[in-house]
Amino acid sequence: MKNIPREVNLELGMPTAGAAVRRLTYELHLSKSMGVTVLKIIHGYGSTGKGGRIRVEARRYLEEQVRKRFIKGFITGENFSIFDEDTRKAFLVCDGLRKDPDLERHNNGVSFVIL
Repeated sequence: MKNIPREVNLELGMPTAGAAVRRLTYELHLSKSMGVTVLKIIHGYGSTGKGGRIRVEARRYLEEQVRKRFIKGFITGENFSIFDEDTRKAFLVCDGLRKDPDLERHNNGVSFVIL
């Protein structure tokens, strides 16, 4: 096994969306400096089930980081499946993803960042 993903819970302490994105920024930089290849982000899906602010803002921020080429990409929890091409590519850089409990769960409360 090459490695396992690092996991960060952005919901911890019930922060505002802005504070959660600042923490995400810190965790991305820290993970890259540690040589982590995949960072699993727990951002929740919102109490209404429609998509909480942390999830929406975190994913918007991740899209921006892809455009800036700071991260290679990210996989939403709802797409995290062996049938998804990006997931299969991520397995090549992080074998530990194959054993993640959210595989095939279509969990929209998480995202996987490919560093």
